[in-house]
Amino acid sequence: MRVTIYEVGPRDGLQNESAVLPVEVKAEFIRRLAEAGLTTIEATSFVHPTWVPQLADAAELLDGLTRAPGVRYPVLVPNERGLDRALEHGVTDIAIFGSATESFARRNLNRTVESQFEMFAPVVERALAHGLRVRAYVSMCFADPWEGPVAPAQVVEVGRRLLDLGCYELSLGDTIGVGTPGHVEALLDAFEAGGVGPDRLAVHFHDTYGQALANTLTALRRGITVVDASTGGIGGCPYAKSATGNLATEDLVWMLDGLGVETGVDLRSLAATSLWLAGLLGRPSPSRVVQALAKEI
Repeated sequence: MRVTIYEVGPRDGLQNESAVLPVEVKAEFIRRLAEAGLTTIEATSFVHPTWVPQLADAAELLDGLTRAPGVRYPVLVPNERGLDRALEHGVTDIAIFGSATESFARRNLNRTVESQFEMFAPVVERALAHGLRVRAYVSMCFADPWEGPVAPAQVVEVGRRLLDLGCYELSLGDTIGVGTPGHVEALLDAFEAGGVGPDRLAVHFHDTYGQALANTLTALRRGITVVDASTGGIGGCPYAKSATGNLATEDLVWMLDGLGVETGVDLRSLAATSLWLAGLLGRPSPSRVVQALAKEI
């Protein structure tokens, strides 16, 4: 078995850090991730810099980025203006970011759940016409800080509509990190009943309650082969204050290595990158594996 790690550190990780890193450092971070063996690295976002100032240098980063052979560098785009900028800077893969709940749709997109599709439809249509691959995220898959638990059927309805727009993959986000293996089972059951198999799904867990690895293992046992993770466990969500860090890529690789699952990732190289980044961010990495390996690197 082989698992593809969809590395989100440069985008989802850095967007929630108080420190704003120079564009040269971000480019070096991405270069190191590719050197460690990661083949999908979400580089940045074309969200308006007023909302995510940490990624205001997206255009400059992409123009100066040395792209390694065989590595994809997707970019998050919120709307058609974001797509225009992505096309201007040679992007080949984009992602859109939807919401399963009304509260988060209003706060994150300034839209309703229904009207978000009106925004996404022309983005996906134009991106596909230009030969781009389009991924979709759906957030708040298990619970919402303003609305409470989210019914699996609600997530499936939103997720199927995003896939029906033409997205090749749907990433299921536990945005505030409250999901458990039981919740994961129930959601994947609901998608299967709705005609969406694991080959179209990825998972994106946050570790607020320490369940990210257990949730990931549950998803893998159900046939999921794409897992989102963030080097060093950095990141969260600027629009959901209860969201803590993402699943650390190193913690994920340690578990997968122990299971005999192939990832193509050099764990020590990756951990060294996290230690380097932690020094620049001015705080230790929350990854337990990085902490354990720090004495040996």
